[in-house]
Amino acid sequence: MAKKKHSFAWSPVRRLMKKQGATIVARDAVDLLIENLENTATAITKQAITFCNHAGRKKVTKDDLLLAIKYF
Repeated sequence: MAKKKHSFAWSPVRRLMKKQGATIVARDAVDLLIENLENTATAITKQAITFCNHAGRKKVTKDDLLLAIKYF
């Protein structure tokens, strides 16, 4: 099975999980969290782009993202 190229680095995500109290973290658990983070980031970004386009702008701003997160 070929490895999927992730948008998030594996080690920092694993470190984050361990920092939250996970003693031992399985590789597939980290992969699943990364997949979920990617899906969430993609959905929020698409919504932010919609707000940006509606405002007649090309640049996505912090306010676009905050609005997208609010309605996520």
